[in-house]
Amino acid sequence: MRTPKRTLAALMVVAATLGGCANMTTQQKNTAIGAAVGAVGGAVLTGGSALGTVGGAAVGGVIGNQVKQ
Repeated sequence: MRTPKRTLAALMVVAATLGGCANMTTQQKNTAIGAAVGAVGGAVLTGGSALGTVGGAAVGGVIGNQVKQ
């Protein structure tokens, strides 16, 4: 079970991360979104393995970087 302090810390990290996206270009935003989705996907597919999470983030970041709008 998560403690309230850990939950609050996680919320603060998320808020700070989202606030940092204000001046990003579209390509930078796509890279960040790709990395986040890739990290979640890698963690799910590997059962929470750190290597799977980092690998997923790397692959997702590269794919997100190459997406054109």
